[in-house]
This record gives sequence, structure tokens and C-alpha cells, in this order.
Amino acid sequence: MNKKNSFNLFPKKRNGWIEIIEAFFAVLLVAGVILLLLNRGYFKGSDLSDQVYNIQVSILREIQTNDTLRADIINAVSGTPGQNLPIEWNNPNFPLSVKDKISQRTPSSLNCTGKICALNETCVLTEKREEDIYSQSVTITSTLYELEYRKLNLFCWSR
Repeated sequence: MNKKNSFNLFPKKRNGWIEIIEAFFAVLLVAGVILLLLNRGYFKGSDLSDQVYNIQVSILREIQTNDTLRADIINAVSGTPGQNLPIEWNNPNFPLSVKDKISQRTPSSLNCTGKICALNETCVLTEKREEDIYSQSVTITSTLYELEYRKLNLFCWSR
């Protein structure tokens, strides 16, 4: 038996190294699957934005397609001399029919307010809130007999 004196990095039993490499790739595979699931949103937290968005769009579309509610919005005035718009939610001239429709369709988990503005104006919530505020707007157009455009903004936050 003539053996050469050479340094052998891998002894005769190579199974240990193979098992370490297999374990390493198994950990990489599991980590990759977890990252992929997190990226696709399977482990989302309590993100309400999609639900609130769908509720807001539903309410606004219902108002937008109702001729009576549209006419109430178009004919509303702020009550302030020389200034027709914006009309805040707490203004007594805010159309009661629109306020009732928004209140009826708002789920108990949300608080919602509205604001009527001119189409070319920025329409923002004036009161300060600590919660996350979700806002959607819809254009309200006039009937055949009047040429008027307004914007109805709906602001919602969780209770």
C-alpha cells in the first residue's frame, strides 16, 4: 500500500459535507417561499384601504347615478354671500338627501363625511384627524337643462 502524502480536503466520508450543503439549500428554499408569499400579500396585516375604497366607490356611484341626488348637489349653495362653494358636511346647506344616503350606506366600522367643491378646486378635509383618512371623489354633472359641474368628496376613517 503505497499512499501519497497529500493533503486531502475531503476525507473518505464525504456524507457530512453533502448533508451540510443540502441543509443550506433547504433553508434557502424555505426562505424564498416565505419571501414570495409575503410579497404577494398572503400575510397582510389589517390593511383596510381596499375595503374602504370599495365602500366609498359604491356610495359615490350610487349618488352619481341618482338624478334627484345629483340635482340636490348641483342646486346646493353654501349660504355664505359671494361664495357658493365649497359646502362642508356640517354646513346646514349641505343637501340632507345626500347626507342621509351617505350615512345609510356607511358601515358601522367607519365614519364618513362629504364635501361639495368646484370641479377645478382642491377639495380637502378641513378638520384635523389622527386616524388614517381615505378619500375618494366623483364628478357630479348637471341635468339636461343646466350646465353645472361639481365634485363630491367622501372622506372616511375607521372608528
